[in-house]
Amino acid sequence: MRNFRDLQIWQESLQLAVTAYELAKELPKEEVYGLRSQITRAAVSIASNIAEGCSRKSERDFSRFLDISLGSAFELETDLIICQETGLLRVDIVTNYLERLHTTQRRINALNTKLTKRFRG
Repeated sequence: MRNFRDLQIWQESLQLAVTAYELAKELPKEEVYGLRSQITRAAVSIASNIAEGCSRKSERDFSRFLDISLGSAFELETDLIICQETGLLRVDIVTNYLERLHTTQRRINALNTKLTKRFRG
């Protein structure tokens, strides 16, 4: 079993989730059950699936959870682009956050590629 706390991508994902909550607070009250909820759930899901994947015994299972985590990262990216395009969040704030998110997406993908090479031999 891996210790998820030692993984840099989990640490980055955790910080992205914390920041996502701060961003979501900037959204109008009427978005509490809309984009605000979507953004926070997707952000939490990134780190949560990395952690859950670490508990799995096989590389293949861990890889599957990294896939789910990456899907949540793309969902979060889409939600933030919608906020930017509709003027709900400032462009500069979203752009800064997306740069961090893109780095995490690349790192999740790189780890997943490494894992799949191992179990495909």
